[in-house]
Amino acid sequence: MRSISGCQDVIELPRFTFNPKEGIDNPALVITDDFETEQNTLPKLHQLRRVEGQNFGFYLQKNTDEQGLEITAINPWSPAEHSELKEGDRVLEVNEEYVVNMDFFKVARKIQSCGLHLFLLVLKRADYEQAVCTGVDLQKLATASKGGHCSRPRLYHIDWHQHYGLGMTIISAEGRKGHCILSVGAGGPAEKAGVTSGDRLVWMNGADTSNLTHVSINRSLKKSADSVTVLVVDGESESLYMRRKMPILPVLAGHCHLPHSAKTMHLVKGPDGYGFLLRQEKFPETRQTVHVLREVDKESPAEEAGMEDGDLLLAVNGEPVEFMEHDDIVKRVRKSGERVSLTAISIPGRRLFRNIGVSPLFFHDKFIHQDDLDVLNQTAIHTAQPQRFGDALL
Repeated sequence: MRSISGCQDVIELPRFTFNPKEGIDNPALVITDDFETEQNTLPKLHQLRRVEGQNFGFYLQKNTDEQGLEITAINPWSPAEHSELKEGDRVLEVNEEYVVNMDFFKVARKIQSCGLHLFLLVLKRADYEQAVCTGVDLQKLATASKGGHCSRPRLYHIDWHQHYGLGMTIISAEGRKGHCILSVGAGGPAEKAGVTSGDRLVWMNGADTSNLTHVSINRSLKKSADSVTVLVVDGESESLYMRRKMPILPVLAGHCHLPHSAKTMHLVKGPDGYGFLLRQEKFPETRQTVHVLREVDKESPAEEAGMEDGDLLLAVNGEPVEFMEHDDIVKRVRKSGERVSLTAISIPGRRLFRNIGVSPLFFHDKFIHQDDLDVLNQTAIHTAQPQRFGDALL
């Protein structure tokens, strides 16, 4: 094709008539660029939902010779199969958090403790290998798949103040059911917690507000009496989540301001043992079996580590034990020898997190002590298949 420059000959194109009903149908107007547009393969988002006591139904492993976490097997009829997750998929994000370079066991614990909902951003195996070979920035690829910068929602627990109340007002957008904008008063509890004016209220006290009327939301606030737990997000991010058809849930929270957080206690056995009793009890409100720390001896290693009577046991040496049998937990504690790390939470804290829908371990990033992590890693290396690092059913 010749270019037009100066006094060079001009190629005259055939005349045509534009018909607005029929559009343009003229071969002479077909644009043929000298380059070919390359269509990047973007990651796919999978939402998994399980019922109480059920696994998500997939195995996860990390190879020692390359980056990335690989889905190695899918259980039939599981939430993973229902979400169309495939064997060989490589996980880039777990609940909107980039995990490619994260410690394998930390990722596994995040999945185990995320409650009933799980969001995985994955690349097909072939696409992942191609991206790695060509030097593609996987984190930027994950961000690009969202259609723009998307801030994760924030979770706050706000206590009622006798002078300020909650320190926020809910403004309902006209004609949009459940679309609530927050106006925050200066110096009030909401502002101190971290809520800002213009934030969208998307979840409150265990309920999605998108299907609630302004009247019912205000009624729920009045019933909250002394405190309220809310999930908020900025307006731009809310729009991006809606375009992605992705529900905004507490499990996606990137920041939280919550009371009654879990605590990890490092105990060294004394002459009379650790100084506490582990009992299996029924949680009064749900009749669910829980493991409770009782009869904490005065000046014992348990008391000195911060243990209180009635604390609910969550993990032993960084391994979640909420759904284990009593005898198995006792064996793990005894097997630890002269030292043990226990993660626990108070009963009010357990009620709060049950309302949120996640385990208290979900926001307790440091519940795995580095010494315990080293032991877990060594165990995985010796028990896993060759060339594999870890192999966990989730």
